[in-house]
Amino acid sequence: MQRTAQDWLVLTQLTNHNATAVGIVMALQFGPHLLLLPLTGYSADYFDRRKLLICTQAIMGGIALCLGMLTLLGCVQLWHVYIFAFLLGCASAFDSPARQTFVSNLVDETNLSNAVALNSTSFNSARMIGPAIAGVMISAVGTGTVFVINGFSYIAVIGSLLCLRVDELHITAKVDNVKGGLAEGFQYVWKRPDLKTILLMLFLIGTFGLNFPIFISTMSVSVFHLGAHQFGFLMSAMAIGTVVGALLSARREKPVRRHLLIASLVFGVGLSLAAIMPNYWLFGMLLVLIGISAQTFTTTSNSTIQLSTDPNMRGRVMAIYLSIIMGCTPIGAPIVGWIADTYGPRWGLLVGAVSGFASAIVGIRYLMKYRNLRMRFHYGVPRFSMDEAIV
Repeated sequence: MQRTAQDWLVLTQLTNHNATAVGIVMALQFGPHLLLLPLTGYSADYFDRRKLLICTQAIMGGIALCLGMLTLLGCVQLWHVYIFAFLLGCASAFDSPARQTFVSNLVDETNLSNAVALNSTSFNSARMIGPAIAGVMISAVGTGTVFVINGFSYIAVIGSLLCLRVDELHITAKVDNVKGGLAEGFQYVWKRPDLKTILLMLFLIGTFGLNFPIFISTMSVSVFHLGAHQFGFLMSAMAIGTVVGALLSARREKPVRRHLLIASLVFGVGLSLAAIMPNYWLFGMLLVLIGISAQTFTTTSNSTIQLSTDPNMRGRVMAIYLSIIMGCTPIGAPIVGWIADTYGPRWGLLVGAVSGFASAIVGIRYLMKYRNLRMRFHYGVPRFSMDEAIV
């Protein structure tokens, strides 16, 4: 709800349908994930994750309440949104790696893959309902109320963390000192071709493909000429797809790496078709497919990295992962926003499609080099085979 209201506030109230401004807000919100990387990964490995989450959630709730009050008082300006987006990004930069790796404190290793997928499912269930409610509420009472409700919702999150049975958590050993902490994380990743491949695929899709606030908002306003209500339901259509993708991932006992390649290809095809859709309904249907592929990719990459990383390195590696999926938005969002402003929203979608195809090429290269990927034809039908995973 917060994200939907924020994008709508910038696009329709504080600017004249300026997609570049939305891109700047996204850049400020996700940039701290990259800027604070030396600290965030170490904090997730060194500090008590539950206490760290209580602190970050309280700060994020306060930020939402402040933005809501400014909006309700009618004195909000674009630079206010920029500042609050940056502050929210700083808090989220510490919150995200702690929250992702905290899953490993709640369950044992055998259930970690399912727990990661179920974590994504619960999050995206809220994303399915939230935008639709936000769209209706924006029309009825305005964006300020949405921000305020989001601010108060953090009380439930903090209460849940306080109610956890601490003695039953699966606590891993803390890292000894901060010296060389981040460098050690990069060295660990550099020696792992499989992790490097996943992170490069993630960089391509995360930078240019996962810019849905720009894609959906600009298509809604500039192409289909929709109101806040329809915009909210388009966001929900995307979220329906992500929930389906998360549930499909949760069904698997372990992540299947080839699904990264398949999801990248489907993501590219889905955005390509969405770019040429003539009406609102067909566009919304394709958003479901795009959501499935995007969630399959992010959930599989998340659980694969967590399961294949040493527990004492998990926080730093996940910080690198999250800095890419969120921190690279400052690179891609303004570019995609500028393309949408200059050449039209459909061209912005095509940029995202190219990122999906490029990611698939990176995955194929890894399989050919390290898994000896081979193709043969059986009665005119292509068949693929490869060696077992070694690296």
